[in-house]
Amino acid sequence: MAEHIGQRIATRRRARRMTQADLAREAHVSLPMIKGCERGVRSPGPSTLEAIAAALGVDASRLDPTYVGTGRRVHTALPAISSAIAGYEFMPDTPGRPLGQLRNDISNAVGFRLAAQYGLIAAQGPELLKDALAYLHSASGTQTEEAAHLVVAAARTVDAVAYKSGAHDLSARLIDVMRWAAGHSKDPDLRASVAYVRAETFLAARAYGVGRLVLEQALDVGPAPNTERSTATLGALHMRTGVLAARAGSADSAHAHLNEARILAQGVPEGIYLGTSFGPSSVRIHEVAVSVSLGREHIARALEVARAWSPGLEVPAERRSGFWIEVARAQLWSGKPDRAFDCLKEARTHAPQHVRQHPWAREDIGTIRRLKRADATSLTSFAEWIGAI
Repeated sequence: MAEHIGQRIATRRRARRMTQADLAREAHVSLPMIKGCERGVRSPGPSTLEAIAAALGVDASRLDPTYVGTGRRVHTALPAISSAIAGYEFMPDTPGRPLGQLRNDISNAVGFRLAAQYGLIAAQGPELLKDALAYLHSASGTQTEEAAHLVVAAARTVDAVAYKSGAHDLSARLIDVMRWAAGHSKDPDLRASVAYVRAETFLAARAYGVGRLVLEQALDVGPAPNTERSTATLGALHMRTGVLAARAGSADSAHAHLNEARILAQGVPEGIYLGTSFGPSSVRIHEVAVSVSLGREHIARALEVARAWSPGLEVPAERRSGFWIEVARAQLWSGKPDRAFDCLKEARTHAPQHVRQHPWAREDIGTIRRLKRADATSLTSFAEWIGAI
């Protein structure tokens, strides 16, 4: 089996015109691992397989037909995540790794989150979060600022696993950890970035109106847009407030926040700022999100954006995938189930684990199957993969 997996990896890699070194770098695995897999002398574990597949833009099952997904490993990790933050205000332990390694490991983990590599986060996240918390408790003076940033980054990365897997109570507790850590910092950008993540709590509870008010309060005390990072942080908060306003049914407010984000995006290049993607492409993606969130009567704008544009590699895989999931819903509402299915398949090429965990994707593939019985085989295969049946 290892030899067959290696052949598939090599074939996909060459098709994407990647060297073995390119693949190792994009997958965050060692070059000897890539070489060994392709020669058939090493067999990648589930997390490594997922990382390689994500770097190649395919689902892991395309490389190994016996692969069964990340769900079981993710759910197994949830108690360990809960344990890691059980006493976060006290944390008597000392960090289990030196500061330089902690910085590097958290940076890699942020990359896993942006690439929707939930299996890798589940494997590494709990211990990473424990070490970040221990470092904050042992820090003093100027070290405290960096330590607070590391805890927020680690907790946000682990929160991706909790939130996407539906463990919303655990997600809310992780956000409390982020807010507590940000309280140790004097950085207004960091506090605004935590407010951005806090929106998850309101989205999960469908408390859209309250969520909009909370985020607008965060905007009122947010950073002045006098650096690229602060401009991007403020713009991202406007984007997310716009989505909450749209879910609450306030079109005027949603578009006002989106317009503020669009203005701020004119001054910064697309990029990652404190772990959040922001820039002109991200704002355009949120045009689609706001239109779909407002409901069926507003999907014309979403379809107009999708006809003229699609996100490229300047946007993280998870956000590219989210764009296509939103467009799929707009296509389905417009009476075009075939195009909706094409969008879901496109989403899977960017971030398969994200699609697999997304409730809209599961709901919509079920609807498409009911509408397109003549294409039951391919639809059923996709529905089985995503866990909708």
